[in-house]
Amino acid sequence: MSADGPRVIEQRGLYFDELEDGVVYAHRPGRTLTEADNVLFTTLTMNTQALHLDAAWSANQPFGQRLVNSMLTLATLVGQSVTQLTQGTIIAQLGLTDVSFPQPLFHGDTLYTETVITAKRLSSSRPGQGIVTMAHTGRNQDGVVVALATRSALMWTRDAHAQAMQAQAMPAQGAERAQQDPEG
Repeated sequence: MSADGPRVIEQRGLYFDELEDGVVYAHRPGRTLTEADNVLFTTLTMNTQALHLDAAWSANQPFGQRLVNSMLTLATLVGQSVTQLTQGTIIAQLGLTDVSFPQPLFHGDTLYTETVITAKRLSSSRPGQGIVTMAHTGRNQDGVVVALATRSALMWTRDAHAQAMQAQAMPAQGAERAQQDPEG
């Protein structure tokens, strides 16, 4: 502990400059998707597909049971990467491509996601920011691939984000001083 108080460690994702091409980032823990998760997500998004909601009907379909909504699978796939890769370091998600679901996910299955950085480049129009391409792979508890997606995001570099945060703090500090000493 220093004279100024305890050292603070903030949980965050990685900055553009910390992400490495070709490295596999394994996001843990996994997420077991339950019947409640599936029914809630499906009804919240107004997806009335019987494959997600009707157990009796789904029992007579090719998989013999209800399927986890693929949009829930996709959202969880991306969400599992946030803490490790983009928490507080992303500016914007730019897009998702090449989304596929090679095998279904069922109630009670656990989704494990891994991400590989497949490309990164500094932005030519936004100094201190870069575009990162990520390949997400989701597997169930048996290692079967159930989801794939390529995602691009606009990310901060460490120095540019620190400068932006400092610039934001400056006007707030000036207003605070003016309130404390209105006579100037």
